Amino acid sequence: MGIQFGFALQNANVSRIFETLGAEVDKIPILWVAAPVSGLIVQPIIGHMSDKTWNRLGRRKPYFLTGAILASLALLIMPNSPFLWFAAGMLWIMDASINISMEPFRAFVGDMLPEEQRTQGFAMQTFFIGVGSVIASALPWLLTNWLHIANEAPDGELPPSVIWSFAIGGVVFIITVLWTIISTKEYSPEEQESFHVHENDPAAREGSEIRLNTKEYYMEGLILVLAGLIFTFFIGKYDWDKELYILSIGVPVYGIIQWVSALRFKNGKIGGMVEIIYDLKNMPKTMKQLAVVQFFTWFALFSMFIYSTSAVTVFHFGAVDKTEDTYKALYNEGANWVGILMGVYNAVAALIAFLLPRLAKVTGRIIMHVICLLIGGVGLASMYLITDPTWLILSMTGVGIAWAGILTFPYAILTSVIPHRKMGIYMGIFNFFIVIPQIIATSILGLMVRTIFHGQAIYTLVAGGVSMVIAAIIMGFVKEKSHKG
Repeated sequence: MGIQFGFALQNANVSRIFETLGAEVDKIPILWVAAPVSGLIVQPIIGHMSDKTWNRLGRRKPYFLTGAILASLALLIMPNSPFLWFAAGMLWIMDASINISMEPFRAFVGDMLPEEQRTQGFAMQTFFIGVGSVIASALPWLLTNWLHIANEAPDGELPPSVIWSFAIGGVVFIITVLWTIISTKEYSPEEQESFHVHENDPAAREGSEIRLNTKEYYMEGLILVLAGLIFTFFIGKYDWDKELYILSIGVPVYGIIQWVSALRFKNGKIGGMVEIIYDLKNMPKTMKQLAVVQFFTWFALFSMFIYSTSAVTVFHFGAVDKTEDTYKALYNEGANWVGILMGVYNAVAALIAFLLPRLAKVTGRIIMHVICLLIGGVGLASMYLITDPTWLILSMTGVGIAWAGILTFPYAILTSVIPHRKMGIYMGIFNFFIVIPQIIATSILGLMVRTIFHGQAIYTLVAGGVSMVIAAIIMGFVKEKSHKG
């Protein structure tokens, strides 16, 4: 719940912070790139480390604490950023810190529950994610309307309502994580082994059991490096959007990592990098199928996170002309309403979280998630058809139903097909298929807004809705092993 104070404040307000500090609407995605890149780097490393950690605090809890301290400090600093690029840097630090805390929590559910209880366990997590997100998303609006804290500020400065919201979020983050650390006992490695004596999966074995084809790693790495260099050349030659460098550089970097991993393995140096790349390339089949679903799902969500503020303030509140006297009031009113809408979809997710496991027993987890994604896709796209901002609550209700499924079913299914010794690393790798679509979104959405959508951010939400419907269709083809609950 506390971690979601951080994520919700970030998702609902960071675009507002960037625009206040002078970012143009089509440049916002590149400023958001810190969030997915930090997740891409941090989560698999933390997952791998936590799989191999056991000390007086436990296995996952040391990382809960480290992330909470860093994220709380970042939340206090972020809204006081003096200029745009400082804010972008603070987003990087804040998101990396939140990821340090959040990654082990999903593995934690898998650690603490038998398979037949995991759907309920992730539903419970969804409930508390919803509660934390509702309160945090609505904080600026609540502080303005209930406590009469100012919602306007001079040009280039954030309103006190936003600054106080982040301060409250930082305090709640550290207190709630400390409560979990103090009140919860983790199972020891010996107890975990006794729970999983039936497990006989080669992927669960330690690094000495790894077998990899170094020639295949070298060849794939070479192809990725060449492809990335060619793409980079075309970006420079034809003056394409500079955001595309994120992709053109990222692809060869991964190719080089494959080379290094193969070289280290060949020299007998089997460590974190080799194991992470090996596990990535040897994911269970069901995990690969879920990865594609996650890709289209999170492209849709990131479209919403980035462009909700721009779309709603312009399309629904009429904050179009910055030279008009009413612009600032309309913009801040619309931005606060976005916070409320973010709270609505999280509230809906929290309310139906406990219903989903019951429905899934009737329909099956896969069909239930297909239904959730379809409802969410239609809800997100409907924001274009609705002109009265009040009725956007209906759109967010659909997104909230999808959000409940997104936080519950993929993880419940995933934990049933991965070995317990690799719970942390596979949860971190699974995060790749959340952050890769985010990186692609930050690379192309600005270009789409400027060229295809003619500056109208509302169309990115329609594109997001279509992407979520595609995710629903693909989810229908996922195969999972039978489960008890």
